[in-house]
Amino acid sequence: MARPTGWLMVLALLGWLVGVLHAGAGDADPLYISCVERCERAEHCQPSSAAIAIDVPRILHMWREWTFRSDCRRSCVAQREMEREELGLEPLKYHGKWPQMRSGFLLNMVSAALPGLNLIAQLYGWLSFLLLRRKSPCGTNSYEYAGLWHIQGLLATNAWFWSSIFHVREFAVTERLAYSAAVALVGYSLVLSIVRTFNLRNEESRVIVASPVLGFAITHIFYLNYAELDYGWNKTVCAAMGVAQLLLWSTWAGRTRHPSRYKMWAVGAAGGLAVLIEVVDFPPRGGFVDGHTLCHAIAIPLTHLWWSFARDDALLGTSPPPKKKTK
Repeated sequence: MARPTGWLMVLALLGWLVGVLHAGAGDADPLYISCVERCERAEHCQPSSAAIAIDVPRILHMWREWTFRSDCRRSCVAQREMEREELGLEPLKYHGKWPQMRSGFLLNMVSAALPGLNLIAQLYGWLSFLLLRRKSPCGTNSYEYAGLWHIQGLLATNAWFWSSIFHVREFAVTERLAYSAAVALVGYSLVLSIVRTFNLRNEESRVIVASPVLGFAITHIFYLNYAELDYGWNKTVCAAMGVAQLLLWSTWAGRTRHPSRYKMWAVGAAGGLAVLIEVVDFPPRGGFVDGHTLCHAIAIPLTHLWWSFARDDALLGTSPPPKKKTK
């Protein structure tokens, strides 16, 4: 187990994350808030809105509410940022995101391309793991963590797919699908890290570990979709789960003699840097890259290292033990 001081450092870091992620957001601007409220009242007062709200399925009504709110926020962000730009003020983050109107064409293109590149890297890594059956004499069938890695590959592919769609077509529905898929991936990745680093082999132990983590992740997904899409809180939750799994992998890599432990050290270092950049999330520099975009760029080599370790671990787990030398 990790030393108590290590966990105290993690708790202090998480407390700092909460403070940073909820500080100085543009959506706390009273002028912006009043703009959104006026816009939403105007939308709901439209005759067509009142007519459609009757006798429609709940999910369609919720989708319409999401669309109203998303359109109003986008319009008010554009209005407030134009006013701030005329006064020579720096851009502010709104609901955890930098306003795209100031980002520039290059940043928008890069932001849309990087999730697609991550999706390709993810599919390539997962496929290489699937093809281990041809390389290993026992295949991956005897590797006791194979099923967990396949679920990881499926969830990661799903997350980057919806992230790609969202960055190309930013709608209320694609936004929620992208955020929900990301939370599911981060939550499951934490489960995988616990199961593998503690070498949990029986199903009972895995269920005991997975139930609270996945239950929390599912509850958080429902909160984002049915209560409030709180960007700051969502980033805090994902950062906390990300830091926890990076700590687990780094601690495991420091204590094991696994031949590929250095790859997990690299994943821990680069992943920690990505979490820090995501938390700070600096504004667009020269209209080319911001913190969130840089995190997507870092994720590409991380994906390669991640699946490289999975392949090495599978080969090590399925290879026959070395024969003892006879005298």
